[in-house]
Amino acid sequence: MMRDFSIGAIVVYDDLFLLLKYKSESGSKHGHWGFVKGHKEKGESDEETILRELEEETGIVDASIIPGFEDGIQYYFKLHDELIQKKVKFYLIEAHEKEVQISYEHEDYIWLPYQKALKKVTFNNARRLLKKAKLFMRSTLKSYV
Repeated sequence: MMRDFSIGAIVVYDDLFLLLKYKSESGSKHGHWGFVKGHKEKGESDEETILRELEEETGIVDASIIPGFEDGIQYYFKLHDELIQKKVKFYLIEAHEKEVQISYEHEDYIWLPYQKALKKVTFNNARRLLKKAKLFMRSTLKSYV
């Protein structure tokens, strides 16, 4: 079994969360809704990776990582009949701009308030992450109460 690792981000602007619609995989009718994520390049820190991925996938450059939040997910998928174990470490990012220009990797994007974002994300592990991020924001950041 192959292993794969990425860095991801839950992106917030005011009280809105950014979701990206990933293009459908072969054989699937619809893509899934999720968060920004991507692979580290040689010599990059996690923080450098996710800020670069944010810019590449959304065009957002004015953003900052919110300290203290870090979580991860793990899942399995098949690629060319080979099982792959995927791990993604997630950070929380505050965007200071709202305009998005999605990359070729995505079909669409949407900014949603928490409850609607919770319903829109496709996978349960993304829902769990979003809940943890919101709880973290409520408990530690006065501006997001």
